[in-house]
Amino acid sequence: MTQIGFVGLGKMGGNMVHRIKRDSEHEVVAFDFDKDAVQRAASDGAIGAGTLASLVKKLAPPRLVWIMVPAGDPTEQTVQKLSKLLQRGDTIIDGGNSKWTDDKRRAAEMSKLGIHYVDVGTSGGVWGLTVGYCMMVGGPPTAVRRLAPILDVLAPTTNEQSIAAIGPRGWLHFGPAGAGHYVKMVHNGVEYGLMQAYAEGFDVFDKCEYELDNAKIAHLWGQGSVVRSWLCELAARAFEADGNELANIEGYTEDSGEGRWTIEDATAHDVPTPALTAALQSRFYSRGNGDFTHRLLAALRNQFGGHAVKAAGADSKTSKPAAAKANTAKPAAAKAASRRTASKAATTPKASRRTASKAATTPKASRRTASKAASTPKASRRTASKAATTPKASSRRSTSGPAVAKTKGSAKR
Repeated sequence: MTQIGFVGLGKMGGNMVHRIKRDSEHEVVAFDFDKDAVQRAASDGAIGAGTLASLVKKLAPPRLVWIMVPAGDPTEQTVQKLSKLLQRGDTIIDGGNSKWTDDKRRAAEMSKLGIHYVDVGTSGGVWGLTVGYCMMVGGPPTAVRRLAPILDVLAPTTNEQSIAAIGPRGWLHFGPAGAGHYVKMVHNGVEYGLMQAYAEGFDVFDKCEYELDNAKIAHLWGQGSVVRSWLCELAARAFEADGNELANIEGYTEDSGEGRWTIEDATAHDVPTPALTAALQSRFYSRGNGDFTHRLLAALRNQFGGHAVKAAGADSKTSKPAAAKANTAKPAAAKAASRRTASKAATTPKASRRTASKAATTPKASRRTASKAASTPKASRRTASKAATTPKASSRRSTSGPAVAKTKGSAKR
């Protein structure tokens, strides 16, 4: 029998304690700031503790203390508090989602105190109680060997094709401190990419011309398909539980950090990760980020092409875009260029002898007009094209006709 302390009895921590007590004779001492969580663990067969100090006192040395709390400051504070309570030869296990660089630092700090530090990247979520947890382990071999009986209970039985490679249970020791969480970090980055691929595929189904049953598609893909997976099975469950269109779920997706760290380290090693990066950034967009980006894109199209923009707050189904009223107006640059053209042409009859009006009644003179400019590229140096780009010249040659035509016919981009 192995004795272990558990700190943090949330969805995963509580289920891990439950699995250990349900499937083995190992002894678990459990602590959480939530007294109800401690009581639930006790009802599963664990020994409850009211404080960290109490938990440590109830464990016989050399102690094993598994931390299952959120990454970052909660884990850091717990490790530091335990370091003052534990003795040489004891072991701290971080089973959360800490960054591997934090593991390396903490392991070095604990080593000075004679305390072992093991990091365990844990995958399985709320299903781990039933199917077991896949665990990726880093830390000193001696401490990992002492922890092995607990890992064996928590992990699932290895499938036949993998036993020769990793052993009979679904956990593996990868190396020194940080190695376990490093493998788990990349695991989560890949998870983002897989989830995004499924989500985009089913989004195509949602918009297509056919009436398709998404749950049945997900079920079918699990029958020998190349894209079969547990995620696909979960997609089938989701559609069955929440409907074909998931209408009651908001399209808002958080991330826990591992995807970012994966991309950071990949970038540091010049490893291209376009799929993983796009999957992470899609989650940013789901939270409403990027709105300013799209506002500027709309504004730039309006500026260079006079394209309509939608007024902020307008109902896309019932409201006209605010800029639609002016969608035939000249862009600012065209307006500036025409100050000395059409307007002056209208008020200076004398200047009109070289304009489009005269060109219409004097065919011979048209070699200096917009008409010939359209068919004689070389001559265009003296025509509307130059007038539009050379305001000074436009005082002699009005180009109101070509300028207006150019504005109205501006190409969409």
